[in-house]
Amino acid sequence: MFAFADQDAVKKVVYQLPRVGVGVKYGLPQSRKTSLMTPRQLFKHSDMSLKWQKREISNFDYLMFLNTVAGRTFNDLNQYPVFPWILSNYTSDTLDLNVASSFRDLSKPIGALSESRRKFFQERYSSWEDESIPAFHYGTHYSTAAFTLNWLMRVEPFASMFIHLQSGKFDHPDRVFHSLADTWEHCQKDTHDVKELIPELFYLPEMFMNSNGFELGKRADGTKVSDVILPKWAKSPEDFVILHRQALESDLVSCQLNQWIDLIFGYKQRGPEAVRTVNVFYYITYEGSVDMKAFENSPAQLEAIQQQIASFGQTPVQLLTEAHPPRHSVMSMAPTMFRRCEDDLCMIMKFISSSPIVYLAANTFQQLNQPSVVSIAQNLVFGINRWDNSYTFGNQQRSVLNMSDKAESEQHQPVELPLTADPLIASGNPTQPTPRRHLGDGFDPRLTIGWSNFVTTTDSLFIFACGYPDYSFRVIDSDSAKVRQVVYGHGDVVSCIARSETSLFADCYIATGSFDCTIALWHWNGHLGFIAGEYNQPGETPSPRAILTGHDAPITALAVSAEHGCVISGCEDGTILLHTTSGDLLRRLEGIGPVTNLLMSRECLLTAIYGHRHIVTYTTTARQLGEVKSEDKLECAALTRDGEYLVTGSDNGRIAIWRPFPLQKLYTYQAVDSGVRSVAITSSHRFLLGGLDSGAVVVFNVDFNRWHYEYKNRYHQPNR
Repeated sequence: MFAFADQDAVKKVVYQLPRVGVGVKYGLPQSRKTSLMTPRQLFKHSDMSLKWQKREISNFDYLMFLNTVAGRTFNDLNQYPVFPWILSNYTSDTLDLNVASSFRDLSKPIGALSESRRKFFQERYSSWEDESIPAFHYGTHYSTAAFTLNWLMRVEPFASMFIHLQSGKFDHPDRVFHSLADTWEHCQKDTHDVKELIPELFYLPEMFMNSNGFELGKRADGTKVSDVILPKWAKSPEDFVILHRQALESDLVSCQLNQWIDLIFGYKQRGPEAVRTVNVFYYITYEGSVDMKAFENSPAQLEAIQQQIASFGQTPVQLLTEAHPPRHSVMSMAPTMFRRCEDDLCMIMKFISSSPIVYLAANTFQQLNQPSVVSIAQNLVFGINRWDNSYTFGNQQRSVLNMSDKAESEQHQPVELPLTADPLIASGNPTQPTPRRHLGDGFDPRLTIGWSNFVTTTDSLFIFACGYPDYSFRVIDSDSAKVRQVVYGHGDVVSCIARSETSLFADCYIATGSFDCTIALWHWNGHLGFIAGEYNQPGETPSPRAILTGHDAPITALAVSAEHGCVISGCEDGTILLHTTSGDLLRRLEGIGPVTNLLMSRECLLTAIYGHRHIVTYTTTARQLGEVKSEDKLECAALTRDGEYLVTGSDNGRIAIWRPFPLQKLYTYQAVDSGVRSVAITSSHRFLLGGLDSGAVVVFNVDFNRWHYEYKNRYHQPNR
C-alpha cells in the first residue's frame, strides 16, 4: 500500500506502471519506453489507429482501446467506457442495416441530434452570465455512475450498487431503464438526459433480462417493470445484441465513426470546436479543470467538489488535437473481395505416408515472414508447409481440377498454388520419417489420436502435444522436433489440450484436460517460449495457474478465453463446466451425449457438439439458443475469428459452413474422397483447409461475404 502527497503524484506513478496480464485483451502491450508516456503520447505511439483505418481490428475493439488509453475502466463507474448510440430505429417492426436512415448522425453530439434541443443548449450557452462558472451546453455528462448503474441495474453486482446509490431501494419505476425505445426518445427530448451507451449493450444480453426477479414496481400507466422492452425487430435479447453489434461494425457506421471520436476523445472535445459543435460540458467534468490542492484546508469544500464530479461525470482524457482520419472503405482496402469465385476447390496436396491428417493449424498472418500451415498425421509425423499469402483466386487461375484441360506443354509449367508441402516430408521413405518431423514417443493406446491432442503457437515455432503414457504434455520445437519441455500436472493421461486467443509472440493460456477428470490451466510465456512456473522466470519448474475440478468423467473437449477469463470443459458423460481462470466454478450444463467439441466466440456464444451429431449453442449464462441434429457425423470444427461462422468436417468427406446464431447450415462443399479429420481457416478468411483420412490436405476457396447481411446483395454469385 502506497500513500502519495497528492493526486498529481498518483497519476505520474500510475502512468509508469506496466499494463500487466495474460492475453491480447488484458491491457496494452507496452515497452519500458511507452510505459512512461501520458495517454495522449501513448495513443500517438500506438499503431491501433492505423490498424483500425486499415480494417485490421473491429470498431468495437478500437473503441475499447480508446477508452482504455483515456483512463476509462470497468472498475470506475464515473469513468466507465463510453460507446455511441448507433441506431435511431427502435419502434418499427423491421430493421434494415443497409439504410442510412436507420442510423444516428455520429457527427453531432447526442444532445444536438434534435434541432429543438440544439437550439435550447445553444441559447443556454450564449446567454450564460455567471462570471465564476464558464458557459456550458450540458450540465450532466454523457457518462456518470447513475447512468451506468441504470443501464446495468438487472445484473449483479450492479443491482446492489444501484440500490445503495438510491438509499436502499430501486429508483422510481418511471425513471429506471425499462424500454430501449423510451430511453432513446428521452435522449432526444429531455434536456437533462444526454447519455451515451456502454459496451455491454453490444455483448451482454443478460442486462435486458430480470433474471433475478427483482421487484421493480409499476410505472404511472400501470405497466409492471421487469425485462427491458426491446424493439420489435429483435426476437430476443441475444438477437438484439447480435443486430446491435452488426450495426456497430457496419460500413455506414465505420465511415463516420471518426467524427464521433473527434467529439468524445478528440479536437472537438473542448475549445472553439466544442463550442461550434454544441459539445461543451460543465467545467468540472474536464481533466485538470479543478485544482484539488486549493481545497486542502477546506475539507467541506473539497468533499462538495468531489460530489459534484461524481454527479456530473468526467470527460475522457483528450487524445487528439486534430481530426481523426476516417476508416478506409471496404472497396478501397479489398477491391477483389466481391470478385466472383468460379471454383470451390482450390487444390489438394497429398502426403506420401497416407496417414490421416488429424490436425491443421493455419498460421498465415501477414505479419509473419514465413506464413505456414502445420499438419500433423496420425502416425505423429508433422509438416511445416509453406503458405503463400500473395495467392489470389481468379478466373484464369488453375487448380488441380482443371490442370488436365490445359495443353500438354502447359501442364509441365509450374502451377501457382497457395500451399507447398514441407520438403522434409514431401519425398523419401514413408516408413522411416525424418526425425526432424516426428513427435517422438508414441501416445497411450487408449487414445484415438485426433485434433484435440495438439495446438501450436501462432508463428508455428512450437507444437504442444498431449496423450503420452507418462501423463505429461510436451512442448516441441517444430524446427528440430526436439522436446523443449515435458510438463506434468495430472494423475492420468492428458486427453486434450487447448490454447487461448493470442497475438504473435504474446503470452496465452494453455489448458489441458485428462482422464483423471481435471483440467489444468498453464501460462505460456510467448517471448521466451516456455510454460511458466510460479514466478514466470526462466528455469523454473512449470506449475499450473489453476486446477479445475467438478467433472466425474474423462475430459474430452476444452475451450479457453483469456479475454473473458474463462475455461469451458466437456467430458464423456455430457457435462459442460464453465470456470473462471482463477478456478471458480460458474456454470454447469447437462448435455445429450459425450462432448466432442467446444468452441467459444469473442461475443461469449458457446457452441457445443455432442456425440458428433448434435450442435447446441448457449450463452455463457447457460441459456440455450439453438439445437440442430446433423445428418453427418461431425469429426472436427472451427470458428471464424469474428465468431459469425462455424466450419465443420464430417466422416463422409463433407465440409459445411454454419451460422451459430441463429443456428443454421448455410452451405456444404462437394464431398472429397475420404473423411475430414481436421479443419482450419486462414487468417484472411478466404480459404478453408481440411485434413483427410487419405493423408491429404484439401484447400477450398470461401467467400463468407455471400452470407454477410451487409454484402450479400452487392454482387451476384452463381447458384450452387
